[in-house]
Amino acid sequence: MAVDELQAIIQRCQILEEADFKGEDFNLFQVAGQKCLEDGYAAQLLEVIQNEKNKVIIKNMGWNLISPLVRCIFMYKKDDDKREHCLKILEQLAQLCNPKELFLGLLEQIEQTSGERVCQTVMLLLQPLQTVLLKLQNKKAYSVGLSLAMIMNQLTPLPVPYTKQQIQEDKLGLCQCCNAVVDFTKPFVNEVVKNMEKSTEYNDTELKEELLKFCMKSLKYPLLTAQLEELEGIDEHPFRHFAAEIIVSAVKIITHPTELIPLVFLHRKRKNPEWENQEFADIEQKNSADSLACLSYLMVVQHFGIDCFPMVFSPSYLLQCNMTSIEVLLKSCLLRMEDNSLLHQYLEFRDFINVPQDLVKVMTLCPIEHLRKKSLNILQLYINKFDTEGKYTLFRCLLKTSNHAGVEGYVIKNIKDQIHLSLTKACDNTWFTGHHLISLLDLVLLLPEGAETDLLQHSDRIMASLNLLRYLVIKDCESDNQTGVWTMIPRIEQNFLKPLHVGLNMSKAHYEAEIKNKKENKKEAQSPNTVCSVTVSGEKMPAMTTEMQLQVLHSALFTFDLIESVLARVEELIEVKIKAVMDENS
Repeated sequence: MAVDELQAIIQRCQILEEADFKGEDFNLFQVAGQKCLEDGYAAQLLEVIQNEKNKVIIKNMGWNLISPLVRCIFMYKKDDDKREHCLKILEQLAQLCNPKELFLGLLEQIEQTSGERVCQTVMLLLQPLQTVLLKLQNKKAYSVGLSLAMIMNQLTPLPVPYTKQQIQEDKLGLCQCCNAVVDFTKPFVNEVVKNMEKSTEYNDTELKEELLKFCMKSLKYPLLTAQLEELEGIDEHPFRHFAAEIIVSAVKIITHPTELIPLVFLHRKRKNPEWENQEFADIEQKNSADSLACLSYLMVVQHFGIDCFPMVFSPSYLLQCNMTSIEVLLKSCLLRMEDNSLLHQYLEFRDFINVPQDLVKVMTLCPIEHLRKKSLNILQLYINKFDTEGKYTLFRCLLKTSNHAGVEGYVIKNIKDQIHLSLTKACDNTWFTGHHLISLLDLVLLLPEGAETDLLQHSDRIMASLNLLRYLVIKDCESDNQTGVWTMIPRIEQNFLKPLHVGLNMSKAHYEAEIKNKKENKKEAQSPNTVCSVTVSGEKMPAMTTEMQLQVLHSALFTFDLIESVLARVEELIEVKIKAVMDENS
């Protein structure tokens, strides 16, 4: 009988000194203890462990029971009594065993678990692991860091519940487990805080750094992809609670709460010497931009920890500081997707339309050049991810809402690229050929205000439209008419080409007259009392000399000449192709 075998081993070891225990004793104890658990004698094993006479034996050998104990706890899920006895044994081992040996045994169990058992195993072993870590004196920081790293490595492969139903079901237990882990860290956070309160020159930063690493890892997983909006019907949102606890922990263990600012803005080059804290030097190198982006989001959008954030920064400065985070968040999602894989139905959700429109606002209104370029890069990445119908819908939307010639020109270039793919690939793309394309070209091949359109202001759009039309006329034979462009040539001439001719003639005549006038009055314009001011976007620019004004006027004429040159080439190509078809038919 297993209990008898165990008693025999115990009686033999009771009379030995601790130093006299042999490897054979350890093996026999483990086998007999495991057999007791598997045969249902957990109550008897508990009595042996609780017996004061066996204290030295359990201290040295008890950790060997962790592996069979964990297996039996899951095995006895439906037997409350046996499971309860096993849980008490685990609690006793945490109190009695050699902390170093038990620590390794517990970590081994966490490392070996997988799949649906991960969260259950972690939650089962958190309390004994915490008990053991609190007993450790040497290398406590290292052991805490190792434990947290092991736990997060095991959790990270698990999918993060996103919908309300998934969060409520918490099928794998991730929501519950994450909050259990952050509770697990609280005694260690409090220890750091207590030590800092004792001495303003607290230099033992190892435990602090390990805890900060955990906070930063938690920001990347699960918080980066977690649903953090308030959900109706869920009183305490598990991930919102977890996010709040992570921010609180980070704030507590940082020497000064205001030093949360450099954490948020680590990815920027800081010029304020007060922010140059060695405490964060290593963290800056080791933590990813994803974590910092998530931290920015939690503070700026969700307002976690906002009470530690000085409200003295202007909205434009906050945007500048967080543009890197915005870029990281969008790219981290978009780069995981294959091009053309995002279904057009997603554009039925308001946010999927709002994002490109917001990017356009940054591209056109932000005064900082590198941020405008980043927005443009993200917009292109965003466009690339949609299927062809999605791209088509996005292009129509941006043409109607951007109200910016540069953006419209960029969209038209994208339309040209999609038409090129449709004509050169052996696939049937109905969205950038035929009647769908004709509908889109009606938005592209026209002047917004007819002949009176400000050609200089709309030059980017006009040049892109002419280049697109030139491409269509060259690439699509009239006999094939895959794009439908030849069907709409009369409409294009009426709405685009003829008004453009008239507008060019009017604009060139106006600017030539201005140049002549400036030259004639050059002497007067150069007198000290003559001031010419230019207003751009409602803001007055510095006064311009006559020479500078003439340069601007000549530059405008050059733009008109360029437009006129491309226009002439397009009309020539149309005429040649139509004549060739007429000759064939005659």
